[in-house]
Amino acid sequence: PLAQAQADTIESALIKAYRTNPTLNAQRASTRATDENVPQALSGYRPKITVSATGGEATSSSTTKVNTTNPATYATQSGYNSPFSTSITASQTLFNGFQTASKTRQAEAQVLAARETLRSTEQSVLLDAVTADMKLLRDTAVLGLQKSNVEVLQEQLRQTRDRFNVGEVTRTDVAQSESSLASGRSQYLTAESNYKSSAATYRKVIGTAPGKLAAGTPVDRFSPSNLNAALAVSSTSHPSVTSAQYNIDIAQMQVKVAESSLYPTVSVQGSFTKNYLSTSSLNSMESYSGSVLGTVSVPIYQGGSEYSSIRQAKETLGQRRIDFDAARDSVRQTMVQAWGQLEAAKGNIEATTAQVQASEIALNGVREEARVGQRTTLDVLNAQQSLVNARVALVGAQRDRVVASYALLAGVGRLTPRVLGLRVPIYNAEVHYKQVRDSWAGVRTPDGR
Repeated sequence: PLAQAQADTIESALIKAYRTNPTLNAQRASTRATDENVPQALSGYRPKITVSATGGEATSSSTTKVNTTNPATYATQSGYNSPFSTSITASQTLFNGFQTASKTRQAEAQVLAARETLRSTEQSVLLDAVTADMKLLRDTAVLGLQKSNVEVLQEQLRQTRDRFNVGEVTRTDVAQSESSLASGRSQYLTAESNYKSSAATYRKVIGTAPGKLAAGTPVDRFSPSNLNAALAVSSTSHPSVTSAQYNIDIAQMQVKVAESSLYPTVSVQGSFTKNYLSTSSLNSMESYSGSVLGTVSVPIYQGGSEYSSIRQAKETLGQRRIDFDAARDSVRQTMVQAWGQLEAAKGNIEATTAQVQASEIALNGVREEARVGQRTTLDVLNAQQSLVNARVALVGAQRDRVVASYALLAGVGRLTPRVLGLRVPIYNAEVHYKQVRDSWAGVRTPDGR
């Protein structure tokens, strides 16, 4: 149908969230900022050049003894000039205890860890988008069910009043129908409130106001076929695990950076200075000086802070290894939980479907029996409420089934646009990294800012 073709699918919601979600875009910016750690570390291999200039107005006066005989004679020289000097200094570190190499490898590990954090954020945002879409779809369906229930109860009340007027039922039956209608209206108002709340959540996560939503489908085909396979995949490819692995590498490099303070450093510095006039001599018109000097610095003792830094870095490394074990355990727990929720959701759909069918049969039977006086009005109202509750439960189970399949896919680290086959340009963090890694100068970012 045309209406169904124009409906917003869950895939379109995921595409919108992937493009516009502010949390995801902020994490992308954070990843790009982390990329800059590499050129900052590489700067340790590069020379440092400084140019300076000095100029201004100066006055000078000096008195010298010309004749030492008695009486002595003196000569005084005074005047003004405008001295000016320029200098250029270049320095290059030749060896610093492998500190630059260690910082570079540490920065590269930070970049990889940031990409895994971005991948984790992508999964969280996409799962939030699925949850928001399916929750709104469920609440829309529940709102429709409660609206229909109110209409049925209104008709039931009308029929009960007609039967009361001809003496077939009592005033109690009318009161029971009125009470059920009031309860149904209350449930409708609650469903309407839930719908508005879900619509607001949808707008926040997806970035656009919701339209007519199409039913979502599970994505079991992208997940491992059994729990053991899912656990094996998640323990190696989940972004929380891989990020923890890179954090270990970062901590290891920090130990090496701290240890570099115990090594000697070797550097060379060249300078050239050109002076015009002088602040100390009125006779000096022009002079220059140049030098190329090598420096070797051997640390002997620096108050003990260097040793403390090394011990601190080693303790942090131990912490990161423990964090890695904790991350694997957490992913395993999440994986088992997601698998159990998916299996439960599948079973709930079968159970609630059977419940709806049985409730429909029971309601029809109770209505027929009520017409011949074998059932009361309360029996009909209870049967009607049971059917509504069963249909609401079925809608909830269908929603849980779809969300659980996406949660399972996120648990194994595969909830990505590429795996889902979303028709959207994939954000490639490596592009920005290559653009800035070997940049020597410039303040404009690759995107033109």
